[in-house]
Amino acid sequence: MHYCGDYRTSYEKDMEILQTPVTKAFVAAFFLFLLAWPFVVKSEFLWITMQILIAVIGAVGLNILTGFTGQISLGQGAFLGVGAYTSAYITAKMGLSFWIGVPAAGVVTALAGMIFGIPSLRLKGLYLAIATLASQFILEWIFLRWEPVTGGSFGIVVPRPSIGGFAFDTDRSYYYIVLVIAAVMVLFAANLMRTRTGRAFMAVRDHYISAEIMGINLFKYRILSFAVSSFYAGVAGALYGHSLRYVSSEQFNIGVSIVYLAMIIIGGLGSILGSIYGAVFMILLPKLLTVVTTQLGTSFPGIAELAIALEQGIFGAIIILFLIFEPDGLAHRWKMIKAYWKLYPFSY
Repeated sequence: MHYCGDYRTSYEKDMEILQTPVTKAFVAAFFLFLLAWPFVVKSEFLWITMQILIAVIGAVGLNILTGFTGQISLGQGAFLGVGAYTSAYITAKMGLSFWIGVPAAGVVTALAGMIFGIPSLRLKGLYLAIATLASQFILEWIFLRWEPVTGGSFGIVVPRPSIGGFAFDTDRSYYYIVLVIAAVMVLFAANLMRTRTGRAFMAVRDHYISAEIMGINLFKYRILSFAVSSFYAGVAGALYGHSLRYVSSEQFNIGVSIVYLAMIIIGGLGSILGSIYGAVFMILLPKLLTVVTTQLGTSFPGIAELAIALEQGIFGAIIILFLIFEPDGLAHRWKMIKAYWKLYPFSY
């Protein structure tokens, strides 16, 4: 007897990350494509891809906090800075290895996130957002004023990693470090959401009173979500600093926090895949706008000057239009597309 369809007869099967052979084959092929990518593109496109991978790590971390646990944060940019400065200090000033600096950056940032997450016990919604916004400004002030550690307004020059006698001093070699770390952290986040801890995060988000009645410690899981989210931000910040080989306070302002919040809203709140889509969208959109304005400059100089002047406004307008017509995010749209083709040509 032959069956058609996608049948799942256990909880384990229902919670699998890659649920069909086609999905597994697609993910494997895509990862092989990413491995070959540095050999088929110019250095400029490789650099953009590397920034997307770093943004994916930071966006996944923020989605764990905001999308899965329901804790709004406007301080992600500052936590990226904590990670970048921690790794920079350990590698450039203490002379220790990159392989110590990056995990240490995650741990230190997680501790900072737990400290600034303490108000989440009493605050929620916009009040919590304001509290995390305060953390953004406090940390920015520390970056600028704590000169013995951060270098103040001069910043810190940081090295690229090395193993033995081999230095990852080219974008191509460093890209593979970022790719592997991003893949591991995305996989960990996806698995985390299948555990008891992940389910507790979602219970706190959906109805915290019911969650508390069920025995879930609200303070524990809210602080834990801040810690996990900040760990991701710290690792992303460290990788970003080493990619630029330079860390300064201007790189981690409030604008960065807003961009990361836009990533998870556009990609889809409460979705690991949505975090990836949102990071790709928010990194590529400014690049595409720049290309369009440059092309207009060759043909229509007057229009190009206006477009360049309004580039940030156009960027914001596109995001607003996207949120109006696709409020549930790119991940939801992708689910709708898959559902359509699974049922095609039937309408139900």
